Order: sequence, then structure tokens, then C-alpha cells
Amino acid sequence: MATEQKLSFAVRQHPGPVAAATRDELLANPGFGKIFTDHMVVIRYSTARGWHDAEVKPRGPIEIDPACAVLHYAQEIFEGLKAYRLPDGGVSLFRPEANARRFADSARRLAMPEMPVEMFLDSIRELVAADRDWIPTIEGGSLYLRPFMFASETFLGVKPANEYLFMVIASPAGAYFKGDSPAVSLWVSDDYSRAGPGGTGAAKCGGNYAASLLPQSQAIAEGCDQVVFLDAAEHRWVEELGGMNIFFVFDDGSISTPPLGGTILPGITRDSLLTLARDAGIVVREERYSIDEWQADAKSGRLREAFACGTAAVVTSIGSVRGTSVDFRIGNGGQGLLTEKFRAQLTAIQRGHAPDQHDWVMRLS
Repeated sequence: MATEQKLSFAVRQHPGPVAAATRDELLANPGFGKIFTDHMVVIRYSTARGWHDAEVKPRGPIEIDPACAVLHYAQEIFEGLKAYRLPDGGVSLFRPEANARRFADSARRLAMPEMPVEMFLDSIRELVAADRDWIPTIEGGSLYLRPFMFASETFLGVKPANEYLFMVIASPAGAYFKGDSPAVSLWVSDDYSRAGPGGTGAAKCGGNYAASLLPQSQAIAEGCDQVVFLDAAEHRWVEELGGMNIFFVFDDGSISTPPLGGTILPGITRDSLLTLARDAGIVVREERYSIDEWQADAKSGRLREAFACGTAAVVTSIGSVRGTSVDFRIGNGGQGLLTEKFRAQLTAIQRGHAPDQHDWVMRLS
């Protein structure tokens, strides 16, 4: 992990922020990822100077050279977390230290500089302080925070860059999935894998998501909401969705999820749900589960529920699964009871409506 380094942030207020009335109108129905706040955080890095020039500034375009390293060699990583409005009007984050640690792990895998945990947290604090009025007050609303870093050096040559730009932007968020369906449908990708052993599957880098876009488009074309990937070696074992981890709930009350091991993103929501399940005395297994087993268990009734989880969608029931060789429904095809219980329990902790027994919530104000 990177050595801690303290930076002072220069703060430059936006000279023409969005008017309060306009902002309130936007926040009434923000959707996801379409609206952005007034400010952003920028921190620079070079091998000569280390981390430097930390600032909060008006959000705006980035000017980069056509030979900027990220455009050619894709050295880029990102994170996703949310700021929540608390019942007393305060603001909190959920397990941001875990995001900071995963960001450093991703940086290490992509041969990028590791940002110190406290610097990462300071960048989040600064942006939320500048744009806290953008946190929606609607049911389920939050401020989605997107820290990211990319190679900003100008050169052509296959090697790690010497200069990087770290930034944080923020987007008011409502529901992640559109529509009123209580569960999502999945398409099993036969032609593509998300990650292979020794690859970047455990890192949160843009290339993983770029590679998922074609199979996700195929899922949409087949009338499904999301793609689900199998392992690259045997094309048999269920791994994860295009952007979410997956869980299975069985008739004996136990749950399972595919094991980590380099090909699956170590989700913070995933880890939180494993902890909550064990707290409740639920038998939890992290083990491989094949697509054939999934179909057979769903049809026999052994599998009662399945759900996907991640920062953006939180916890979402899976109602049906289709592919070229599979077609089955899970339970009644709607929202599962344990799935909904997990979602309610986790969101209650995140939003300050339930006790935080694991010190997951970081209060900012």
C-alpha cells in the first residue's frame, strides 16, 4: 500500500453554478449517470514530484494531447461509491476505505501509482463538501461519486507512464435499472468471457467494461437486461454479470457466490452481504457453480432465488436466465424474499436508518 502523504486542496468555486431552482428540478428525477454537479477534484502525479497540485475546481472538459498515453495503452482505473443524506440532514459514505484499498489494488495491477488511502478519502470529502446540495432528497436518491485515474503523459511506447491525472466527479442518482420490473433477466454469453486467469478481472479498469459492451448489446438484442459471463477456461462456471457480482439462495436457507481468485471483481457490496448473512447465521459458501447446475436447481426448486449486487444497483433480484442452450425462470420470476431482506437491511445501514455494527458508515457532516 502507498505511503501516506497529506496534500492541501486549493478550492476554486464555480463562477456560474447551476441555479438552485434548476438544480432542484433536475434532482426530482435524476436517473443514473446523466446529470453532473458543479465541481470536480483534480490531483496530479509524476514520478519526479509524486502527488501534487490537489484542487477542487469547476467541472469542465479535460484538454489532452492526441499522444496521451491513456488513449493508446489504456492505463485507466476507476471506482464508484455513494454519498447519502442522513435522517438528521447530515451526509455519510459507506465503506469508502474499501474503495480506497481496491483503487490501490487496481493501480498496482495496471502499473500505476498507488494513491494513499487518506488522500483518496480527502478527495471524496472535498468534493462532497463543495457539492452537497446536489444530493437528492427523493426516496432512494444518492450522490454517485466517480474517482478515476489515467495516464496523462504524452508519448508513444509500450511502458508505464510517468505522469497521471486523478479526478473525482459526482452525479446525482436515482434508480439504476429503468422500468418497474421487480427482477432483471440475464443472457448467458456463449461467445465471450469477461476475464481469464492472470488477467485484469480483479481490477476495476475500463478495459474490462469495454470488453463487456458487445455481449451486453447481445443481451439487450435478446430481450434481456444484463449479460452473465462464464469462466474463460472451461466456459462452464458462472462468474459475474457485466458490472455486478451474483448470489444464489437455496431451499435449505444457505447462500453461495462464485469465489474470488483474480477473475472476479471483489465487490464491496458483495463483501458486505457476506458479512450480513454470516451475522444472521446463514450458511455461506464461496464456491463454483456451473450453468448446468443453475438451470437444474432452478427447475427442481432447489434454487429459490438469485440476485446481483453492486454499488450502483445495490441488490437486484434475477428473475430469468436465457442463452443458446438454457432457458429457465427462478422462483416465481419476481423479487425474492431474502433478496429484498438483504436490500432493505443494507440500504437501511447505508442511509442511517439501522445500527451500524461494523463501523461501515463514515459521517462527513
